[in-house]
Amino acid sequence: MSTKIWVVFANGSLSGYRKRLNQKTQHKSVFNVSRVQSAEQHEVLEFSDSADEQLIIDRVFRAVMEQRLAPGTKLNESVLCKTFGVGRMRVRRALLLLANQGIVDLQSNRGAFVACPDPREANEVFEARMHLEPSLVRQVALEIDAAGVKILKDHIAQEISAQSRTDRTELIRLSGEFHVKIATVTGNTVLHKVMRELVTRTSLIVGLFGSTLHTCCPDDEHEQIFRAIERRDPDASADLIREHLQHIQRSLNLAMPKMDEPDLVSILRGG
Repeated sequence: MSTKIWVVFANGSLSGYRKRLNQKTQHKSVFNVSRVQSAEQHEVLEFSDSADEQLIIDRVFRAVMEQRLAPGTKLNESVLCKTFGVGRMRVRRALLLLANQGIVDLQSNRGAFVACPDPREANEVFEARMHLEPSLVRQVALEIDAAGVKILKDHIAQEISAQSRTDRTELIRLSGEFHVKIATVTGNTVLHKVMRELVTRTSLIVGLFGSTLHTCCPDDEHEQIFRAIERRDPDASADLIREHLQHIQRSLNLAMPKMDEPDLVSILRGG
């Protein structure tokens, strides 16, 4: 029997399970672009009893990236078990992997929560990105091939389409994914993993401290970065992405976090 949902969450303490789980969680954490892109073609997804923990991880990751799953949300383990038709051990493996990626916080005797960055961590994340991304796009501008240009060009086309439809959820997802795609075209799996984690943390930060869609999707800035990469201009590419990150950081209000109480049932039903 299968269950239709929008997104899935998990809950419950992992106390007492870490030792056993650590022997069972040797798992590739590199972002599976083709799999996630395929799933993202549907707002309503169908999962069977054979759904594995990687699919649970992918759905939670997407919800965080789209800011439909708010920082600090308590995750309900029993709901996840019931929705996917899987046992608690499988759910707990997924939670442990999500915690290893910085997406979930595991709190002793309290359960699992969506990570909730504080202002210090927010500043550290942007500092790390300011060190990494200008050098990254400089390398991409110098070395990108035709296939890489097509990947970025297709992505920009998706952003423009989402903007024309005023599709906020899609724009949020695409805004973060653009930076991951830049790492993808390098072919460096370590850079890809690092960028994926930094972008995920940034999505949590924007969800907590941002006030408008413009915070995470400044108009045309991604297209400008792409055009500089396309014409093989490393200096302009680095300058533009540096300004882009500064723009996002300045748009945050670190003194006034948004702490809306999420309606978990509504989210599970696609509300």
